[in-house]
Amino acid sequence: MKQVVIPRHGPPEVLEIREAPDPAVVPGSVRIRVRAAGINFSDLLARQGLYPDAPKLPCTVGYEVAGVVETVGAGGTTFRTGDRVVATTKFGGQSELVVAPVASVFPLPATWTFEQGAAFPVVYLTAHHMLVRVAAARRGETVLVHAAAGGVGLAVAELGRLLGLRVLGLCSSTKHAVLREYGVEPFDGRDPRWFDAVRRAMPRGVDIVLDAVGGDSWRHGYRLLAPAGRLVCYGASGLAEGPTRNILKVLWRVVRFPRFGPIGLMKDNRSVAGVNLGHLWNEETVMAPQVQALLAYAREGKVTPRVDRAFPAADAAAAHRYIHERRNIGKVLLTF
Repeated sequence: MKQVVIPRHGPPEVLEIREAPDPAVVPGSVRIRVRAAGINFSDLLARQGLYPDAPKLPCTVGYEVAGVVETVGAGGTTFRTGDRVVATTKFGGQSELVVAPVASVFPLPATWTFEQGAAFPVVYLTAHHMLVRVAAARRGETVLVHAAAGGVGLAVAELGRLLGLRVLGLCSSTKHAVLREYGVEPFDGRDPRWFDAVRRAMPRGVDIVLDAVGGDSWRHGYRLLAPAGRLVCYGASGLAEGPTRNILKVLWRVVRFPRFGPIGLMKDNRSVAGVNLGHLWNEETVMAPQVQALLAYAREGKVTPRVDRAFPAADAAAAHRYIHERRNIGKVLLTF
C-alpha cells in the first residue's frame, strides 16, 4: 500500500509517498480501504517537528479516514465487507489501508461522500467536547471561536445553533460572508486589536472562548471572559506561522505563554481548560456518547461537514501549503 510519509522535519516539500506492507487484521478490528483522509493542523506541526505526540520519524500521521471495509477480523459482527465507514485512527490514517478497532469505526451517513466522512470526526468531536463536556455551554450563552472559518470553527457554528448559543468568530475579512451564512458574528482575526473590537461588541465579556492559537491570544481571551467565563485552549497554531520552523521564534513564544494560577482563577471567577482530543481517542466512556450524539445530528441532517478541497495523496505538500496560507474555508483532505 501507499502512505504519505514525513521522512524528516521541514517544509511541505519533505513529504513523500512510500510503499509499505499491507497492515494485518487482528481480532476485533476491520481493515479499511481508505478513500479520503483528514488533514489537521497537528499534522503540519508534526511535519515541522513542533508536535510532541507525533510518532518517531519517518512516520505517517492522520487521525481520521473514510472508506470501505475490506476485511473483518475474527469475532467481528458489527461490519461486513463492502460497508462504507468512517474511522478514527491514532496516526497512520494517511494511507491506502488502515486497520482500526471496531469501537473506532462507525457507518458513513448515507447521504455523505467519503470526503465529508473524513471531514467529520476530529472537528466535530473537538467542537462538541469543548462546548458540551468541558465548557458545559448553556442556551443563550456567547462563544468566541478563533479560526472560525476552519473545520472546528464551522463545527462550533453548527453545534452552537443547535445548542442555542450566540457565536462570534475570528477570521480574515475575506471569509466573513461565509460565517454570516452560518449565523456567526464575524470579527477580523488579522487585526492586531481584535480583542478591542470584541470588547466593544460585548462589554460584559463572553462566556466561552475557544482558542487554538496560543500565546498572547490566550491572554487576551482570558481578559475577555465574562464572570464565570471559560477559556478552552485546544492548540497552539501560533507556533507555526509559516511552512518552515523558526526555533528561536518558537521558543520566544513558548516563554511568553500565559500562566494561570489557582489563586488568580478564584479571584476572577474564571476557568481555564485544555483539550487534546488525541489523548482521548481510547477513552470510550468519554468519546462514545459524543460520537453517538453527533451521528444522530448527522442522520437528521442537522450537521454537514464542509469540505473546502480534496487533494490527491501525491499532492500532500500542496495541501499542507494551502493550509499554511490560511486559504481554506472548512476541511482540507487527502484522497486515495
